[in-house]
Amino acid sequence: MNEVKSDIQIAREAKMQPIKEILEKVNVPDESFAFSPMGRHIAKINLEYIETLKDKQDGKLILVTAITPTPAGEGKTTTSVGLNDGLNKIGKKSIVCLREPSLGPSFGMKGGAAGGGYAQVVPMEQINLHFTGDFHAITSAHNLLSALIDNHIYWGNKLDIDVRRIVWKRVIDMNDRSLRSININLGGVANGFPREDGFDITVASEIMAIFCLANNLEDLENRIGNITIAYTRDKKPIYAKDLKAQGPMTVLLKDAIRPNVTQTLENNPAIIHGGPFANIAHGCNSVIATKTGLKLSDYVVTEAGFGADLGAEKFLDIKCRKSNLKPSCVVIVATIRALKMHGGLSKEELKKENVDALNKGLVNLKRHIENIKKYGLPVAVAVNNFITDTENETKALIDACNEMNVKATLCTHWSNGGEGTKELASHVVELIEKEKSDFKFLYENKTPLFKKIETVAKEIYRASEVVADTKIRDQLKNFEDQGYGELPICVAKTQYSFSTDPNLKGAPTGHVLQVREVRLSSGAEFIVIICGAIMTMPGLPRVPAADSIKLNDKGDIEGLF
Repeated sequence: MNEVKSDIQIAREAKMQPIKEILEKVNVPDESFAFSPMGRHIAKINLEYIETLKDKQDGKLILVTAITPTPAGEGKTTTSVGLNDGLNKIGKKSIVCLREPSLGPSFGMKGGAAGGGYAQVVPMEQINLHFTGDFHAITSAHNLLSALIDNHIYWGNKLDIDVRRIVWKRVIDMNDRSLRSININLGGVANGFPREDGFDITVASEIMAIFCLANNLEDLENRIGNITIAYTRDKKPIYAKDLKAQGPMTVLLKDAIRPNVTQTLENNPAIIHGGPFANIAHGCNSVIATKTGLKLSDYVVTEAGFGADLGAEKFLDIKCRKSNLKPSCVVIVATIRALKMHGGLSKEELKKENVDALNKGLVNLKRHIENIKKYGLPVAVAVNNFITDTENETKALIDACNEMNVKATLCTHWSNGGEGTKELASHVVELIEKEKSDFKFLYENKTPLFKKIETVAKEIYRASEVVADTKIRDQLKNFEDQGYGELPICVAKTQYSFSTDPNLKGAPTGHVLQVREVRLSSGAEFIVIICGAIMTMPGLPRVPAADSIKLNDKGDIEGLF
């Protein structure tokens, strides 16, 4: 019997190629103006080179999303990498574009985020830790603005900022619930004016959102300048540009904004850049990375975070709206294990065949398929295979998809790499060629903000109503009066259910979407709608992953993956 190797064992045995050879595969020249090596296996593509690509024809964009997440695992990143390798296996020039992992969940409960098995991006240790320092740059830029705000108040407050109405928090790329609400500037006159403050996790920062939606450095700087940081006593908005903050903040981001290139285990190019969470932000990698990939290849495989109700909805209604990107196809990742959990089984019961539970759980997959079809996009289902899946269960899933006129393809990329996704790759290419995308948004720009929330809640989540108190409704009306009524909405809610209750599995209907808070992201150009118990600063679990992370006697990292 062959030994089953761990993800990290497989990654450490990888035969990586020098990054210049990876870039040669997509015709990026080995010249200093094109890219900057960050060691032997990572590079940043230079913005000057990207500018030379603007007249090239775009490739086809494939969005990978998933069913509602469960503890059983779905494998969206793994499938994205596997599909990309599969496309290259069948002779297509393809690049996978992914988000960068956040340190918070890596040391919390999620672990690494570079794929798994024989469908990984490498070098995975660097990718899962500090990588090229992009998140540190975003954290520093964000907190520079925080420092400038308090410094301005300390030196006389010429802008008349009301310290009770400062809406710009600080950030850190770590799960730390103790920082959610804090008091700052304590200790007397020399330390400034005491006030309430708090921290969000870096991936929830508006700087992260701007970073991932900006088209270039100029756009980045303009958006940063438009960030609303506070209000005066008469509720006049104060912007980052009022503090002249956009210049130095952009300086901190000038290298981070260049897309990072690495490789898959099969030595195919991977662009990994940006990383907003999908449950508390918009969950997509950077526009610059995606557009660069489309110029360099015939196909780009990209992912959106968590289930399609969060990641895909925001990818389509926010990222595509702001960037004019148009997907050609959507792949929904499902596992039999996870669908059985949606059918009522516990994690301990998943190893045994249970077609009845699978059939009950299939309502979740069907709901996501229905939702994606509302955008006018062709849909394929990737069945991420586990060793415990039975023939009867696989047949039941494939038959159920056939009834919806959607093909489900069994994928074995975890154990077989790109060879295990060749059938899916061929189907996706055929789907793109035969079934024309008729992409449309879920709502129009001119739809009132509260109506946008209702549209997402009722059309995607299948909620019966949206509940928001008078204060919330007044805030939305004020946003419209200030000229922000045509912005899209970004709903922050649990990833574990269509509802705001993480315990409601399957495809619940008739639930109520409770809006707890709304935040204006005037630089990123969307409105954040915070629902249920979701936190923009997560906490660590009772037993965090950090408990198992250490260096062994050889100096290798253990426990992160």
